[in-house]
Amino acid sequence: MRKQYHFWPGEHGLNAWDVDRLVELTRDLPVEEVSLTDLLEIDSVYWFDDWQRPTVRRVVEHFRLVQEVDRSHPIILGPDNRVMDGMHRVAGALLEGLTTIAARRLHVLPEPDYTNCRPDNLPY
Repeated sequence: MRKQYHFWPGEHGLNAWDVDRLVELTRDLPVEEVSLTDLLEIDSVYWFDDWQRPTVRRVVEHFRLVQEVDRSHPIILGPDNRVMDGMHRVAGALLEGLTTIAARRLHVLPEPDYTNCRPDNLPY
C-alpha cells in the first residue's frame, strides 16, 4: 500500500495525519455502518485544489485507485464525521449504488503528525 496522509487546514497551514497511525489508533474500535449521505465531503472538491486541477489524467488516476481499493477495510472517520481515510472506498460505494459504508470513528481527534506542512515535503 502506498504511503498516505490525511490533510486538513490548520491554524498556520496544512496539518497532516499519517494514515498508518490512524489505522493503528482505530484498530480496536467498533465498526459501524454509516450513511453515505452523512459524509459531507462527497459533495465537495476533495482530491483537487488550486494546485491539483481535475484534469482528465488526474481524474482517471483516482478512478484507478477506486477500482483497486480493498473495500473490506472500514473507512476512518474523525469526531466531526469527516473522512480521514477511505475516500476512494467511499467513491466505490457510491459507484455501486450502496447507501452505507463500514467505518471506524475516532472520538477524539489525535494530534497531527505534521503541522504547517506541504504535501510534497513529507516522507513517502
